Amino acid sequence: MKLDVHNHAVPETVVEFFAREPAFGITVTGERHLSGGVEGEYELSPAFSDAEAKVANLEEHGLEGAIISVDPPFFYYHVDPSPGADLAELINEGLRDICAKRPDRLHWMATVPLQDPKRAAEMLRDQKRAGCVGVEIATSTGSKRLDEPDFEPFWACAEELGLPVTLHPAYQNPHPGFDSFHLTNVIGNMLETTIAIERLIMAGVLDKHPRLRIVLLHSGGYFPYQNGRLRHARTVRAFDPSAPRDPAAYIGQIKIDSLTHNRKALAFLIDQAGADNVLCGSDLPCDMASPAPWDELLAATDAATAHRIAETNIAELYGLSDAANQD
Repeated sequence: MKLDVHNHAVPETVVEFFAREPAFGITVTGERHLSGGVEGEYELSPAFSDAEAKVANLEEHGLEGAIISVDPPFFYYHVDPSPGADLAELINEGLRDICAKRPDRLHWMATVPLQDPKRAAEMLRDQKRAGCVGVEIATSTGSKRLDEPDFEPFWACAEELGLPVTLHPAYQNPHPGFDSFHLTNVIGNMLETTIAIERLIMAGVLDKHPRLRIVLLHSGGYFPYQNGRLRHARTVRAFDPSAPRDPAAYIGQIKIDSLTHNRKALAFLIDQAGADNVLCGSDLPCDMASPAPWDELLAATDAATAHRIAETNIAELYGLSDAANQD
């Protein structure tokens, strides 16, 4: 079964929650139009919340199943931990319900109130028992970076539970060059991912948790293509002696999705990271999704490798034995 590890959902119950909770600053008009949040105007198609519509959307793009995760505007790490936890619980319940309608095709990643790492770890334990196969978090909480000591309870818990952690760019710092042309998304998402993973590596978080698996979206930002610069800096600039010498050595512990929007870049990613470390990811049903993720894979590599990236790698990482055995 050809799977998608970068596929977003927003349960209907979450839209209803925002409609009745003005404290979150979101106005809901019509059935699925949201405004006032971090993304501004936001229109949710049925494929965000309806299981059958989601499966149909996947099939239209050459895929068959997905591991769904909440759309990043709904992380809400900037609110107090208690309402943040309430929202995360509601989202997790909604994602679980969507997948329960098509358990043959859909699995889900939990979301957690990362502004309170201890509570995030507790919730992650609960969601593992409830059936999540991974967890998606932002690249920062806005006020804190993921390599800071405060997050140790979360990292230790994710490693213990064997749940892959997907990093999705969010909470970007403003940059004057991003004021036009949607460059916060086009460039900023890549930069934010690169900052997050290179800090985690150099701060020793991945060394401390060797069984932890990290999934990078949007083809890993600039990390797969520019980790040589960090490696060189380690040889000529002042670093703590314990700092890793080769960031590329962590590929394997780090997995990377296939969303490049460029077939030559995808072929290069597969060469740089190794086919075993690339996972099919589309960003469906968002507007920035690849229009043909499966066709892009087939154009970038041979059929056997494409099937490994879209099927075997994902089934193995997320423990989906049934998916691995389906054509």
